[in-house]
Parts: sequence; C-alpha cells; structure tokens
Amino acid sequence: MAYFPMFIELRDAPCLVIGGGGIALRKVMVLRDFGALVTVIAPDIQESICEISGVECIHREYGSEDLRGRRLVVAATDNAALNHQISEACRAGGIMVNAVDQPEDCDFIFPAYIRKGEVAAAFCSGGQSPAVAQYLKRRNHDVVTELVGQLAECLGSLRRPVRERIPRRKRKAVYERILQMGLASGRVPEETAIQNIIKEMEKDGPHEKVKDEWDIT
Repeated sequence: MAYFPMFIELRDAPCLVIGGGGIALRKVMVLRDFGALVTVIAPDIQESICEISGVECIHREYGSEDLRGRRLVVAATDNAALNHQISEACRAGGIMVNAVDQPEDCDFIFPAYIRKGEVAAAFCSGGQSPAVAQYLKRRNHDVVTELVGQLAECLGSLRRPVRERIPRRKRKAVYERILQMGLASGRVPEETAIQNIIKEMEKDGPHEKVKDEWDIT
C-alpha cells in the first residue's frame, strides 16, 4: 500500500538517530536540512556526523529512556533485531519511527526530495525501489528551481494584502498572473508590476469563480 504523503514541520523539533555510520549520516543531514534538532546515540559515531551544526552526539549504547520527548526517531544501527526493538518501543510511546531497510518497522520513510527555499517536492516509491524515487527526482530538477522557490516566497508575502484587497473569487487569478509573469521573465516580478496586477484585479468586472483551496496554508 502506498504511503500517505504528509509534510510536517521539524524546525527545532527534537529528533533522535540511533546509529553512527554512513546511513545515520544521511538521515541526520536530511533532518538538519529541515531544521530539526538532532541527537545521535551510538558507541561509535562518524566524525563527520559530530561536525554537523545542531547535532548532539552521545557516545554510548541506546537506552529506552532516550526516546523520551522525541518528535521522531530513526533506528539506523546495523542490528536488525535492535532496530525492531526500537521501533516497538517508539510505537508503544506514540513516537514516529523509521527503521532503516526494515519497512515493516517504519511509520514513515525518507523520500527523495528537491528543496528550493520553502518549496519542497518529494518522491516516494512506497519503499519498493529507491531507484524509481531518484529517477523522479532527477526528472524534476528543471521544474523545481531556485526561481520557483523565490516566487513562492514572493507570493507568500502577498497573501495578506491580497486577502485584504481582492475578493476571494479573484485571488487565484492574481497569484497565477504573478507566477506566470515570473516564470516567463525568469525572475521575481518588480513590486510595481505586482501592484499593477493587484490594482487591476480590484476593479469591478466579470471574473471566474475559483475554489477556496488557494486560501489554504
């Protein structure tokens, strides 16, 4: 069964990675990319992990008390039985867990992803084939660009003034026009051009009604 695609906020969230090898390093780097506060516990931890800003390294064996207060946990040891034990303890405590290479012990999986600013596109094969997820990631690098991230930031900054000045039925058209202008020109539109679009859409006239999903977070 396919995994449900859910994006969660991890900024400053306390996360735990159990294991100190190469796989643990990759998981730590992803969690830090999204702002998580990461603790790594293992008797032996790669120096490259300890050098990552925002990571606390504890050189000892894992204990069940280490799970307390964690938003999510990654079991990345080379011991499948221990990873299973960690998964069981996390599930008993209501903590989301990922046990590396053990899908039956995972509540979530790490997707292949592209991130540009606040824009993130993730690709998942349901744990069947990382090669498929990586293929989709490569194919979309030309779509999810730095410009797209910049345009998303621009549109996000306009949500309040657009809500205050533009009727709901016209808001989608405002955002789409600004987005298309930016994509066509290859840069974020100038403030004057943006304000001209908003002023034009403030005028009375027939406009196609749009669905409310353009006003959700």
